[in-house]
Amino acid sequence: MKLKEFIQKNTIYLILGFLSLCFFLSASSYNYLSQSDNFIKWGSPDETANYIFAKLYAQEGSMRFYEKYNLYANDIIHPRSMRSDAGIIKPVSFLGIILIFGKIASLTSYKVLPYLTPSLAAVGIIFYFLLLKNIFGPKISYLATLILIPFPAYIYYSVRSMFHNVLFVVLLIIGLYYAILMARKYGNSSRELGKYIYPALAGLFFGLAIITRTSELLWIIPLLLFLWIFNIKKIGFTKLIIFIIFLFLCFIPVLYWNQILYQSPFNGGYAQMNASISRLAAISTEMINPLSANKKLLVEFKNIIFYFGFHPLLSIKTIYYYFIKMFYWIFWPAIAGCFIFLYKWRQFEKKHWLYLLSYLIISAILLLYYGSWQFYDNPDQNQATIGNSYTRYWLPVYLGALPFVSIFILKLTRLFKKRLYINLSRFFIIILIYFVSIWFVLFGSEEGIITINKKNKDVKKEFNKVLELTENNAAIITKYHDKLLFPERKVIVGQFDNKDMNSQYRNLVNYIPVYYYNFTLPPIDFDYLNNKRLKEAGLRLAQKEEITEDFTLYRLMPIRE
Repeated sequence: MKLKEFIQKNTIYLILGFLSLCFFLSASSYNYLSQSDNFIKWGSPDETANYIFAKLYAQEGSMRFYEKYNLYANDIIHPRSMRSDAGIIKPVSFLGIILIFGKIASLTSYKVLPYLTPSLAAVGIIFYFLLLKNIFGPKISYLATLILIPFPAYIYYSVRSMFHNVLFVVLLIIGLYYAILMARKYGNSSRELGKYIYPALAGLFFGLAIITRTSELLWIIPLLLFLWIFNIKKIGFTKLIIFIIFLFLCFIPVLYWNQILYQSPFNGGYAQMNASISRLAAISTEMINPLSANKKLLVEFKNIIFYFGFHPLLSIKTIYYYFIKMFYWIFWPAIAGCFIFLYKWRQFEKKHWLYLLSYLIISAILLLYYGSWQFYDNPDQNQATIGNSYTRYWLPVYLGALPFVSIFILKLTRLFKKRLYINLSRFFIIILIYFVSIWFVLFGSEEGIITINKKNKDVKKEFNKVLELTENNAAIITKYHDKLLFPERKVIVGQFDNKDMNSQYRNLVNYIPVYYYNFTLPPIDFDYLNNKRLKEAGLRLAQKEEITEDFTLYRLMPIRE
């Protein structure tokens, strides 16, 4: 095949491949420019924990380390998103990203860790197109994929590369793609390995997605059941068994490490989730008996699933701020495109009904489930920013809406009669979407990439100054700076408002230097602590040095009688 013919035949793939490469380079540049060998820091406790343990797993094959001074202080020395049991510090979140990224890093270098999410997100762009192409055809899918590339939440959580949400979504997309191929009919020829390979790949990627964010089983299980019911004949028995085997193979390392870390293969780092799983299993057993499946059990079942409450009105408010208002250039075209899509319902094939119903069910679960929670990732609780958790938890909702945006654009531009004007109008609409999307992710909120990059430079100076003023074995009590100071310093997440914690501080100052780093205390609060709250615990606070305009480092010392 001549080069010209090859390019003409594969134009879409070449364009998407080039744009995916640009995406990877752009998303990777943030960590490349903002981090160095001596300063690899992350914007959240979850990212910090994922990086620390993925690096540890890559280098030592372990997911725990020992902090001997926790034996003197009732396990209070650890950052957020980690826990300590008898001095052994371990992760709290799901283990999937640690296992996957840690294994890749063990085969290469731990230095690749910040760039794995951008690289997989770039691969996800191609698989997103392939998945949609099997449902909507090339035109709608190509346009939807072009809109995905600059989508702010997808870029943002690829840049914030130690969050597991983009990894989860990409693995899910790949799993769904191979699940579609798995459901196709194949001949009886032994050479047609697709009928065995595709179920294995589908199960593998679904399994990897589930261990990355196990909590999403809330809607993945209904999705898989729904898709299986409508494809029973195509899938058959053999493919289903292969799918299940490879899905559960992914759980073996998780079950192994759960046993080591949490003393049960079915326990995780979240104590509340462990309790909920145990009670959920008990309730499910009771509900098998029709005589015991009463209203009280159903209510308790609902309360366990919606652990943080079920508040539809709050969900509507959250949807307004984090979809309708934040991504208005996606939401309104998606609504219009959905109506256009529904208008042609008589022409639907089964795959169109499956996509629509699956998307509506998944969206309803995600929007109601997470919308009923109240997250305050930003210290200013009145700010709705891209860095708040809703935007990463709702990635499947955003990405699922993009084909409807594509349908709307295609329909709108067909109002022009000439092909030249149709193509030009589509080109300018896509350029406008790119401009609005990229501007928003860079500058559009308090947590835009440019803003956090500027803060990161200031934070590096703050970090170096605190390290200069404290000993290598020091423990620092703080509320928000654990993600900055750990692991170079031991950290305790706390203040002085808890008598039990204060007594642990008193034990600890006998063994190692202990500091307090937080907002500068007004004189009246400083005096109150030294004359009342800390004095009761046999402690006193001495100012070490002002680090920034707002934060001061204090030394915590025992009162010697």
